[in-house]
Amino acid sequence: MKFPIYLDYNATAPTDPRVVEVMIPYFTQTYGNAASRNHQFGWEAEQAVEKARDLLGETIGGGGREIVFTSGATESNNLAILGVADFYKEKGRHIITSPIEHKAVIDPCQALEQRGYDVTFLDVDDDGCISLEQLEKSIRPDTILVSLMAGNNEIGTLNPLEEIGKITRKHGVLFHTDATQAVGKIPLDVEQMNIDLLSFTAHKMYGPKGVGALYVRRKRPRVRLSPIMFGGGHERGMRSGTLNVPGIVGFAKALELCRDEMESEAERQIALRERLHQRLQAELDHIKLNGHPAQRLPNNLNVSFGYVEGESLIMGISDIAVSSGSACTSASLEPSYVLRALGVGDDLAHSSIRFGVGRFTTEEEIDYTADKMIFAVKRLRDMSPLYEMVQEGIDLSTVNWTSH
Repeated sequence: MKFPIYLDYNATAPTDPRVVEVMIPYFTQTYGNAASRNHQFGWEAEQAVEKARDLLGETIGGGGREIVFTSGATESNNLAILGVADFYKEKGRHIITSPIEHKAVIDPCQALEQRGYDVTFLDVDDDGCISLEQLEKSIRPDTILVSLMAGNNEIGTLNPLEEIGKITRKHGVLFHTDATQAVGKIPLDVEQMNIDLLSFTAHKMYGPKGVGALYVRRKRPRVRLSPIMFGGGHERGMRSGTLNVPGIVGFAKALELCRDEMESEAERQIALRERLHQRLQAELDHIKLNGHPAQRLPNNLNVSFGYVEGESLIMGISDIAVSSGSACTSASLEPSYVLRALGVGDDLAHSSIRFGVGRFTTEEEIDYTADKMIFAVKRLRDMSPLYEMVQEGIDLSTVNWTSH
């Protein structure tokens, strides 16, 4: 085993050596600008880009001409939300989303609120699931966009995209999904699911960082966007800027590998995730699974450990790379807004750990992680007077705490 152990695949994935291999020639030999139409260097670069575009489009059930290349999913989300809001502003200024979306969706929505748009944030239940009934009831004559993610980056819960798509199509409202965590991990089909805009990125699927894409439907209905970046009119006027040719080539290769290995990898990763979860459950009490138990990303496990402080726990497992549920800023320690939206109390939200397994995760690493976690949690609880009180059967909610 190599240390530290990497279990943060929902944050980013290492670039697969097979991806790096196909990218290298585009740095040193085929280095033309894909927009240079006057010579062979440009033509070769353009050819590589178009081949990648076709592969990306086909893999999600669309066409190559519906793919717009961006710098990543954050830009794709911004282009989708701000681009639709501006282009369709005469039709309406109402957008529907959820409180557990990635900040790259929530922040542009909040920016639109400052400009006079109306944003409805749907409720989510304890597992992070929306109500389809509430979604349908929230649609108004001035609703122009519904933006709901495919799979949640923190808790792994999957949205029922096909059912959402049926509702949006019935009401003539555009449907955008941030599929950053889902593309390459689970099957997606923009036609079958009636998705009009879909954001994704290379680095979550063993591709390079700094390159992403936005699927923009061309027919039934044709989706129009106002650009948010100007200068040169690249990507059919939707996104100006010299294309990252090596990145795009790597993106396509990464997705091709994910597509070909999807079924076997999903099976293997679910087994690893369950192995870890079962070990933790067998040895520790007062632990809580966050997110839907079954409808979740294959590689995601998010667990809260009662009566343990999250930051201390992470320090206790310093040779394992995981993500903490609390986002630590210099001024304050705020628990995860996703877990808060699920109704998880601050104490449990602070002690949540996200484990993300991936292509290069081994059973040996999972077993080591389970041992290390169990040891760290027990050690911290041994020092916790609260845990001792709970073990003695005291209901902490009835305790009258006084300060002297």
